[in-house]
Amino acid sequence: MSIYDFKMKDAQGNEVDLSEYKGKVLLVVNTATGCGFTPQYEGLEDLYKKYKEAGLEILDFPCNQFGGQAPGTEEEIVDFCQSRFGVTFRQFAKIEVNGENEAPLYTFLKKQQGGMLGSKIKWNFTKFLVDREGNVVDRFSPMDTPEKMEGRIKEVLG
Repeated sequence: MSIYDFKMKDAQGNEVDLSEYKGKVLLVVNTATGCGFTPQYEGLEDLYKKYKEAGLEILDFPCNQFGGQAPGTEEEIVDFCQSRFGVTFRQFAKIEVNGENEAPLYTFLKKQQGGMLGSKIKWNFTKFLVDREGNVVDRFSPMDTPEKMEGRIKEVLG
């Protein structure tokens, strides 16, 4: 099983085969628009603009499981992120990242990078870094800002 075996719905409801990201470095993030960490969208967009040409892709999965902080529709979330933070990276449909209804993608990511943090996603803006071969190589907590992750991302980009 690899990250490339998953298909996810984007914010417009289109099925996206994650195999289209083969050869790219991925930063997979569960997000929320009403969270104290929401300003990280700005830093994520900065990373995306800076490293997109080098092969970085950011996959944004809104999640309303933590304090109901992503209450809007996909369209409202996209509009908010684009107008407030200028987000241009791909945004996906809302998912659950823990529990009975968690997205199988997140079951996979957590299994690959449980480590010291344990497998459960603790809050919004937990981030997984995936290398060009589809290996989950790092996990960052919500408190790890995009700026703090930049060195590791550059390393994985090569």
